[in-house]
Amino acid sequence: MLAMTYGYIYVGKVAIGENQNQVVKAFIEAEAYDGPSLLLCYSHCIAHGINMTRGYDEQKNAVASGHWPLYRYNPDLILQDKNPLTIDSKDPTMSLAEYALKENRYSVLNRLQPEVSEKLLAGAQKNVEAKIKLLKKLAGVE
Repeated sequence: MLAMTYGYIYVGKVAIGENQNQVVKAFIEAEAYDGPSLLLCYSHCIAHGINMTRGYDEQKNAVASGHWPLYRYNPDLILQDKNPLTIDSKDPTMSLAEYALKENRYSVLNRLQPEVSEKLLAGAQKNVEAKIKLLKKLAGVE
């Protein structure tokens, strides 16, 4: 978000496990853009405490929960009188808790202190909803 406020930086947020075409499109646009480009790529890792052979599924869940929305911000579109922000992911179809509690890094707290976990996940869910609402507003789709 901060990089987009500068107005001259290409920003893409991608997850190859969710949408390979969107990843390729973002990389092509970033390469073609005559200026700085920033690509944020979801990368599952062993620290997530998941079965690494199912990493692409975890990426899909991250996007489906709204934790990792996919988008592209292309300043070149401003010159064409178009909105530079394109949201490439759909509205969340699962709660953040459904996604997060599949990972050890989040489920440990839920096992040790379920009340604290529930409170933190509720706050995080509100943050996800606010982030999606803001992105939609900026993209002109809400």
